[in-house]
Amino acid sequence: MSKNHYSVGDPKAEELIAQLQEFCTDPSLRDLFREMLTTVIKVGMEHQDRGDYKLMNTTLKELRHAFRVFEDYRDSRKAVIFGSARTSHTDPNYLMARDFAEQLADRGMMIITGAGGGIMEAANAGAGPDRSFGINIDLPFEQRANRHIHGDPKLMSFKYFFTRKLFFIKESDATVLFPGGFGTLDEGFENLTLFQTGKTEPRPIVLADAEDDTYWQRWEAYVQNELLDNGYISEADLSLFKIVKTVEEGVDYILDYYTVYHSFRYVHDITVLRFIKPIPDSLVKDLNVEYKDILLRGEIQKSEALPEEVSAGEAPNLPRLTLNFNKHFFGRLNEMILQINRELKD
Repeated sequence: MSKNHYSVGDPKAEELIAQLQEFCTDPSLRDLFREMLTTVIKVGMEHQDRGDYKLMNTTLKELRHAFRVFEDYRDSRKAVIFGSARTSHTDPNYLMARDFAEQLADRGMMIITGAGGGIMEAANAGAGPDRSFGINIDLPFEQRANRHIHGDPKLMSFKYFFTRKLFFIKESDATVLFPGGFGTLDEGFENLTLFQTGKTEPRPIVLADAEDDTYWQRWEAYVQNELLDNGYISEADLSLFKIVKTVEEGVDYILDYYTVYHSFRYVHDITVLRFIKPIPDSLVKDLNVEYKDILLRGEIQKSEALPEEVSAGEAPNLPRLTLNFNKHFFGRLNEMILQINRELKD
């Protein structure tokens, strides 16, 4: 047995795990399934705290259920919409959120909300039941599922915020935030942090409020005066979000983000950016001048699908750019994506 082999260390347990791994229906995934089983056995041998067991048990159940709900919709682009549960039906932001979700749904995107009232209700109402998901949280107040998603098979309920928040990010391609309280700001800063640190793929993040509202204007002033001016973030980090005052501006920004740019992944030390349209040589040359600061070494280059992408069936026919990205300046990386989108947009 190799030194790095992840195992229980008990022959009887190893034999049972080997038998159980046959229940994984995809043979290519059995190595991971075996590690999961090994972890469960290790927990049983090492821990006696019932609270820890309940946490792990509930988490695994919630993950399994949400994976199953989203499985049939993985090929559909989705936007998650956040905002206050306390926003009234007559508030301009409620009406804007409803129209925002409706326009995104009419143009092919599905909508994910926290399933509550206020902005969440407005977004589910605008998208309609066929294009809506709800990811609810069990709270003693405020958070009953709204009538537009209640009873829908695409409604999920979570005990833990961390598992709920995982699926907001994992299953969406864009983030829209309307004015709200601690929860809305928490989701907003988490989205920005995950993007800034490379823990989520590049995505459009839209901060929307009604014409006469100053919510995001004042928030941006805080970010600039307290975070940027004190050196806690960089100038390029301001490109991670866009403030909009109209539905049309916000919807266009999200859809335009994916008119040229398609997706992103790492292959070992190489960063791969996939695009729907070919990238002209002249633009690649310009990018190498403008974004030299984000490279560890080498140049930004055009590429076909790498062998690892081909074997995984990951859009093998799309044109690509590859680079030795420093995995630090994600604001600058986003500026590059936005520039490519602008220059190649029809």
